[in-house]
Formats: sequence, C-alpha cells, structure tokens
Amino acid sequence: MNDSKLKIPKAVIAIVDDDSSVRESTQLLLRSAGYRAEIFASAQEFLDSVRHSEAACLILDVFMPGMDGLELQRRLNEAQQQIPIIFITAHATENEEQRARKAGALDFLRKPVNDEELLGVIQTALKGKGNNERTVQ
Repeated sequence: MNDSKLKIPKAVIAIVDDDSSVRESTQLLLRSAGYRAEIFASAQEFLDSVRHSEAACLILDVFMPGMDGLELQRRLNEAQQQIPIIFITAHATENEEQRARKAGALDFLRKPVNDEELLGVIQTALKGKGNNERTVQ
C-alpha cells in the first residue's frame, strides 16, 4: 500500500486563553496552517492536562481568571519546563510585557493578533526546539 503523504509527528501547540472565540479561532488558524493545536480555557486546565508535557510551544493570554499567564510562565520556569511562550493580550501594560520577556517569553503580541505574524513567531519557536511540525506531501 503506497500512501502519497508521509506523516511526520506534529508538535503540539497549546493555546491557553479564557476567551473561547480567541481559542477557537487561533486553533482553526493553526490547524489550517498544518499544526496540531490543543486548546485550554485556563492555566490550571493546561497544567492539569496530560498534553501539557507534550507542548512544543505555548500561546498564552496574560489576563485570565484564577492563575494568569505570567503566573503560569513562572510555574513552568520553576519546574524547568522550557516551553517557548508567545503571549497574546489586549490589555497588558509595558511593565507586564517586560516581566514576561525577562522571564523568557519568545514574543508578546497585542490583540487582535496578525495571523501572519503569529505563524512566523510559531515557526521560529519550533525551529528553536528542533521540531518538525508539518505534514510533508
């Protein structure tokens, strides 16, 4: 049996945002670009998931009920889990952006996020992790 597509394991990109429309539209964008995207409604849901250890990249909102994105970043750093983080936000201050970047954030994008810019940053994150994330024809 000859399959015309070679399936390469896709890196998991985790999307953590309390806004369902942002989660779903970002997931749709990433899947249409050939990525494997998993969505989480909160930072705690992400941490509690078995998928959390599979994440090769994390798209993370700053402000969420309960644990915010900066706290999740801090916890991942404390646990020495080196997941490239791309923050997306509508309301963060410059101080919050500086904190995120100082703690190792790959990028800090403002909502509404430009699709091409987000895809470019994700590609950079995955190249840095040495992951092959697409399906080869």
